[in-house]
Amino acid sequence: MSLEVKIPPMGESIVSGVLAQWHVADGDTVKSGQNLFELETDKITSDGAAEADGVISLKVEAGAEVKIGEVVATIDPTGTSAVPSAASTPSESPAVAVAGVSAPGPAADTTPSPAVRRIAEETGTDPASVTGTGKDGRVTKGDMLAAGAASSEKDQGSSNKITEAAPTAPNPKSVPSASDSQTIVNPKSVSGAAKQTRKRMSPLRAKIASRLVEAQQEAAMLTTFNEVDMSAVMGMRKKYQDAFVKKNGFKLGFMSFFTKAVVNALKEVPGVNAQIDGNEIVSNHYYDVGVAVSTPKGLMVPVIRDCETKSMAGIESAIAEVAGRARDGKITLADLEGGVFTITNGGIFGSMLSTPILNAPQSAILGLHAINDRPIAVNGEVVIRPMMYLALSYDHRLVDGREAVTFLVKVKEAIEDPSRLLLEI
Repeated sequence: MSLEVKIPPMGESIVSGVLAQWHVADGDTVKSGQNLFELETDKITSDGAAEADGVISLKVEAGAEVKIGEVVATIDPTGTSAVPSAASTPSESPAVAVAGVSAPGPAADTTPSPAVRRIAEETGTDPASVTGTGKDGRVTKGDMLAAGAASSEKDQGSSNKITEAAPTAPNPKSVPSASDSQTIVNPKSVSGAAKQTRKRMSPLRAKIASRLVEAQQEAAMLTTFNEVDMSAVMGMRKKYQDAFVKKNGFKLGFMSFFTKAVVNALKEVPGVNAQIDGNEIVSNHYYDVGVAVSTPKGLMVPVIRDCETKSMAGIESAIAEVAGRARDGKITLADLEGGVFTITNGGIFGSMLSTPILNAPQSAILGLHAINDRPIAVNGEVVIRPMMYLALSYDHRLVDGREAVTFLVKVKEAIEDPSRLLLEI
């Protein structure tokens, strides 16, 4: 009896997602615990694993929207057929799936894959008329695309052709699919009207877009700026870096200094550590700070818990751990929930100055920028110092200008004199 592969529950607020990609092909033999697919939702990306050994039959194509609990594949534990419900067994018919496609032996499965069946429906190309270049002579998606392109050229003549690759090296660019995760077009091989590509926005990217627009529309957002001399922090890192690495196994970065400085400033200016809920002001009495992380799939903000009780090493370790999981697509909903303040560092990409957008429902976000040597006046003399611009965006409905400026000054003072962080002043 075949076992169903279902989309697993992801949390109460997640009801659907996009099956971004399969890690296996139709008809592959899989092992229990093996990653089968990648699921993208509007909050996280996760993998689905096999619950048994066997041969898998895919029911849903990559790029399709799926619901929680939906069956996306089946696994045949006997391993005799990739599609248990298909016609007869291999012993009854050596070529059971596609007439005209040779099968090297009684165990070969030539059932068209979901992608092949879809292209056949869209283009009217019969898989039986296509020479398969896949394993055991199976017709692949590329074979169907190449055949469709050849047929199109015959019907339309030489105008607006897309260069067709040889059958042995099919080029998926020839007939872009709406479900493909990426569509690449060579401008030299297509007409001017085709020099654009389209792909569906991922759930995560769509959610990011929606939240950013909501933040700008619903909050009275304002940004205030300051600059900070990084000499003291850079000197401390240089002096103690080797000892820090020897003891902890990882480097001391700037983010732990700014996280501690933010916690100190939130204690000094508690009005920033609050949020608006309807007609009520909710004051937070904890210090869980979100750190924005850029990932291949979009921006995520994992939260570092209890920053007021963590050491510098503890903060650095926590940031490295959650940031790594975010980039690897292993982040969980629990990692993203409950932050009271966010720090984003555009400086790692070279940004000199920006106005960060609020991470709702939080009331403030601190933007860090690139460190550049600049001439400044110190004790009446012009000196060159490593300077960074700081930007604090805040919701003016809740945070007054005096509070915002004071908060930013407190961060500046803590970074320029790190001993304040030890004394919490």
